[in-house]
Amino acid sequence: MRTGRVVVPPLGSQVLRQLWRRVTHPGVGIGARHAVLAMLERLTSRLRRTGHGSQRTPARALAAAALVIAFLTPGIALTGSSTPAAAADKTTFTVGFVSEVDSFNPFLGFQSESYEAWALTYDLMINYSMKDMSPEPGLATKWSTSDNGLTWTFDIRSGVKWSDGQPLTARDIAFTYNRVLSGPPWSTNWASYLKGVTSVTAPDATHVVLKLNKPNSVLPLLPIPIVPEHIWKNVSDSEAKSYSAEPKNGQPVVGSGPFRFVEGTAGGSTYRFEKNPDYWGGTPHIDEVVFRIYKSADPMVQALIKGEIDFAEDISPLQVKSLQGQPGITAHNGNGVLFDEIAFNTGSVDTKTGKPIGDPNPAVLDPKFRQALGYAIDHDQLVRKVYQGAGLPGDTIIPPSYPNWKWNPPPDQAFSFDLEKAGQLLDAAGYKKGSDGLRTMPDGSPIGTIRLAARSDSSADTSVNTMDYFKEWLADLGIKAEVVTYTSGRLTEVILDGNFDAFQWDWYVEPDPDGMLNIMTCGQRGGSSDSWYCNKKYDALYAKQHSEQDLAKREAEVKQMQQILYTDSPYLVTVYPTTGEAVRSDKFACFQPQPDPGGVWLVQYGAHNYINARPADQAGNCDGVASAIGATKAADSGGASSGFWIGAGIAVVVLIAAGGFVLIRRRSTVGERE
Repeated sequence: MRTGRVVVPPLGSQVLRQLWRRVTHPGVGIGARHAVLAMLERLTSRLRRTGHGSQRTPARALAAAALVIAFLTPGIALTGSSTPAAAADKTTFTVGFVSEVDSFNPFLGFQSESYEAWALTYDLMINYSMKDMSPEPGLATKWSTSDNGLTWTFDIRSGVKWSDGQPLTARDIAFTYNRVLSGPPWSTNWASYLKGVTSVTAPDATHVVLKLNKPNSVLPLLPIPIVPEHIWKNVSDSEAKSYSAEPKNGQPVVGSGPFRFVEGTAGGSTYRFEKNPDYWGGTPHIDEVVFRIYKSADPMVQALIKGEIDFAEDISPLQVKSLQGQPGITAHNGNGVLFDEIAFNTGSVDTKTGKPIGDPNPAVLDPKFRQALGYAIDHDQLVRKVYQGAGLPGDTIIPPSYPNWKWNPPPDQAFSFDLEKAGQLLDAAGYKKGSDGLRTMPDGSPIGTIRLAARSDSSADTSVNTMDYFKEWLADLGIKAEVVTYTSGRLTEVILDGNFDAFQWDWYVEPDPDGMLNIMTCGQRGGSSDSWYCNKKYDALYAKQHSEQDLAKREAEVKQMQQILYTDSPYLVTVYPTTGEAVRSDKFACFQPQPDPGGVWLVQYGAHNYINARPADQAGNCDGVASAIGATKAADSGGASSGFWIGAGIAVVVLIAAGGFVLIRRRSTVGERE
């Protein structure tokens, strides 16, 4: 999981905007006693560069360098016990994260680690499939809707109990949803999912009925954790703002999920969950799950190598490459549901008066200008050089993980890296070159300098590096640009004030595209919308798809909306990034990807892998799930051979050298880098 992923509920979307924390690593002292280390020292020293007024260290590359030190230093080899954890009295699965839980209260938390904790503790009425995150039974075994889409009825499974022994019934579900409908603070995280719902009732213990004033095509997906009425009914609105939902007096939090939250506090460094032996979905194979928080990925990866943790989440591509093929560890870059984009100010306005605000460059207000720049981005090069190969070239705002929703631009419309075509389109739109080689506005006035805002706290400097490349490509077109860096928080303020031309950021898209599509509507200007985009035709299609009950028709409408966005180009989608993960597969196995195939192993929709993962010596064929990670041979407790050390060191040095090439050569022209 990428550092600091949070939900941004005040913006009223069903989407998670990626916010990044600056990750720094201490310098690694390396003596000249080893030729490989000496080479590594020279390379890492060259990786530092100064740009845009400040010095930035490529944290991910240094993390990989530190990983090599771990490999090459006696006593820090793959020294995890070769005896599976199942041999102990208690099987503990320890997961490393680089961000802490900000709240165990499912009505308050923002951090993705909070959502992961809720998935262990509470159930959903509707679960998400491992294949494609489509709806499947959870607490509800089946559901139906009326012909007009205004009534939804859910059949709730019987016999489910809360961890304190009280029965879980439809009343608990109705109670939870009605709390959300009651307004803040209960509605903060979840109100958008119940859009149009006027009432939620439980006519009996096994049925929940939702009444709507207009159809909501997002249903039946409702990722709202169900809380016990007999506990939460005593929490007032004012108390809810600070209610911790944490263990007290040695008693676990009351939930119905596969694990019981037994130890830890928000903001802490360790959280412990014990399996729920009475879980309706089957008893987990793991006795205990522990979340351990690290300040950065570097010490987390070293802890994985030493066997102190069993799983490392959100590691760099270099770290993944360094770990792949090592005895006892399985690592990959999992396809996620993110997209990175270069966004433009398409017309910031005062939402009350409609008058322009801010100071956007007039050129970026023109969709023809923006669309032409779609041919001035080398997506393949960004994937290779900026994302270290851990991603796919991007095009639309719906990632490939959702193939049924995604519109794929046909060859005659798809952007390609073609500066000649970009120039021709700019010429046709009136942005022609003057005698000085710089392009002018259609009226002959200078375009001036396009400000490219980048986030100084993005992971591995992907934001700044992307904009550095974009600046050079614009220069080749005769357009002056400058890269200006901001923290994520400051950039948010700049965007809301309209004082920008273009910026780089990213979005996390949920299984139903409605939330992401909503971001781009006129009504979200001044709120969720960061591009200030407004197109009435697009808005009409959004309203239509939001209430469309025919799935095939809705899919077509969603694809038509993406086509409009592609043409107007408020966003130029650059890359679909992946998430680096690694597991001690000599100790634990049977992690199924989501989506399947190719997806991530943890931080999924639901707790499937926490329930179905098991000690390596109990893996068997992972219940016939072909895509699940099988058990691997344990690492030699004596450490790897000297031949392995040298081989691993050279392999990682080559990777770092490649990364150094990217960073060092960024000062040269695009042509020289080809």
